[in-house]
Amino acid sequence: MSRTRKNWTAEEKAKIVLEILREERTLTEISKSYGVAAPVLSRWKSECLEHLPMVFKSYQKSVEKTEKEHEREKATLVKKIGELTMDVDLKKRRETLSS
Repeated sequence: MSRTRKNWTAEEKAKIVLEILREERTLTEISKSYGVAAPVLSRWKSECLEHLPMVFKSYQKSVEKTEKEHEREKATLVKKIGELTMDVDLKKRRETLSS
């Protein structure tokens, strides 16, 4: 009888690795509770720690991109407010001249 391999999602792996990093249980205990070999868990932990700096780089790029988008939107809105203010002022001048 053959066993089918479980495909772990990234979220599941992250949850397990966080549990390993908390060190509330041994790697062997975690391995048994999830049915994953200890060497596999060790590899997941190593991969996670290796790629952890990219999380912060990615987050920083996301923040910078959002800030740039907000600045562009702000500039567009300020320009539009200026145009609308000029339109209102022009209408007021026309009304006072025609009266």
